[in-house]
Amino acid sequence: MRRSARTRLLPGALLLVLLSGCANSPDSSDPDSGASDSDTPDAETGQPLRVFAAASLQQVLDPLVQEFTERTGAQVQLSSAGSADLLSQLEQGAEADVFIPADEPTMERAQDASLIQQTTSIIASNTLVIAVPSGNPGRIGTLADLADPEHALVLCAPQVPCGTVAQQVAQAAGVTLAPDSEELAVTDVLGKVRSAEADAGLVYSTDALRAGEEVETILIEEAAEFPNRYPAAVLAGAEQPELAGEFIELLLSESGQSALEQAGFSPAPEASG
Repeated sequence: MRRSARTRLLPGALLLVLLSGCANSPDSSDPDSGASDSDTPDAETGQPLRVFAAASLQQVLDPLVQEFTERTGAQVQLSSAGSADLLSQLEQGAEADVFIPADEPTMERAQDASLIQQTTSIIASNTLVIAVPSGNPGRIGTLADLADPEHALVLCAPQVPCGTVAQQVAQAAGVTLAPDSEELAVTDVLGKVRSAEADAGLVYSTDALRAGEEVETILIEEAAEFPNRYPAAVLAGAEQPELAGEFIELLLSESGQSALEQAGFSPAPEASG
């Protein structure tokens, strides 16, 4: 009997709660309710410029992002990862304004998928080197030494720009490489070398430079034939295309190029395609 009485009272209690909630809810049409258009998710005020950039660019872009914000007052949301990963995110609907992969083939795939505007600008180029842990415990001297299965070798995966170039360089040198590990970003390759998990890894010269005394660098003669050129483009779905264009112009400016060169990048022609 008690249970049935409680059941009969429940609908009435719910009704009182609902009526109370309606009475206290602000009416969005009431100017005194505190609701406004700026409170809605559709408001564009304060929308940051969203930049998708290759992982090898992250550290050099950080101060340039700050400079851009100081110049324009616009905030920048920088997302850094492997170029193939960034392209995959864009293909799956990720929203961004600027795309800067580490090679032209990745940008061409983005263009084929109608993800970017037609004009691209080459902001810099990079070359591969052999990075070994400080002290070179594996006694690596040349690219041919990496073919020895006794050496723990780490490379970028084939679908990543640094992995594609590694295969091209090895083929040109007549060396067959069998890595113990394949990574999706050059920063992950460098991480395993810095921690001495690997005897050697192929990374960009800029990454080896940034690692300082934690790694030693061995040049690869054939690498000069296969430079990685970094294209930048405004994405077709950019919400702030003009601001995106200004960001790319900063990278091509004297201060932008100076920062890139100090980080170890080589200058490249201003425009391509």
